Amino acid sequence: MSITLYYAPMSSASPVLWALAELGLEHDAIAVDLKAGEQKQPALMAHNPMGQVPTLVDDGQGMFESTAIFIHLGLRYGVERGVWPAPDAPEHMVALSWLSWFAIALGGSLRTVMLNSGDWIPAEHQSEAQAAKGREQLASLMAILDAHLAERAYLTGDDFCLVDAYGTAIIGWGTHVAGYDMSQVPNVTAWHGRCMARDAVKAMK
Repeated sequence: MSITLYYAPMSSASPVLWALAELGLEHDAIAVDLKAGEQKQPALMAHNPMGQVPTLVDDGQGMFESTAIFIHLGLRYGVERGVWPAPDAPEHMVALSWLSWFAIALGGSLRTVMLNSGDWIPAEHQSEAQAAKGREQLASLMAILDAHLAERAYLTGDDFCLVDAYGTAIIGWGTHVAGYDMSQVPNVTAWHGRCMARDAVKAMK
């Protein structure tokens, strides 16, 4: 088994580093300087035609998109290690649902806020109306997540799963950048704290 991860700090590759640590998988982590354009290097582009991070190479086969990488790692390595539900378990459906929700629904609202406020793009290209819409969507989605976590310690039940790492990383970074007040969602805050207390989270930092 040979695993290589091309990553950049403080990017969507960060939770993949966390996942690899949770799985206890030996791997080569190659830091990529995005500002210098290193993501367009031939070795990376050979596995990811978009020239982006994260790019994972597992036994010579490359793949991209963090959600796809999490599913692959979970199914191939996580089930036997107890951090991913078996494919025939109901919890597997729950894990896939929340993984997609973080990437698409929550991620979309966070992007709307970030692209219409702060220093991400020039002010003349921003829309306060769009920023307000994004904040409203974000608040609604976070309330849904808070209600889900009111009855369980982790997203799929009583046990930590790799999807918890994925969601924790997105919320920790995204809500900070978007200026969201986490005191509004005490169950999410408690869950986030439990996940961030795990030893493997150090790999992400």
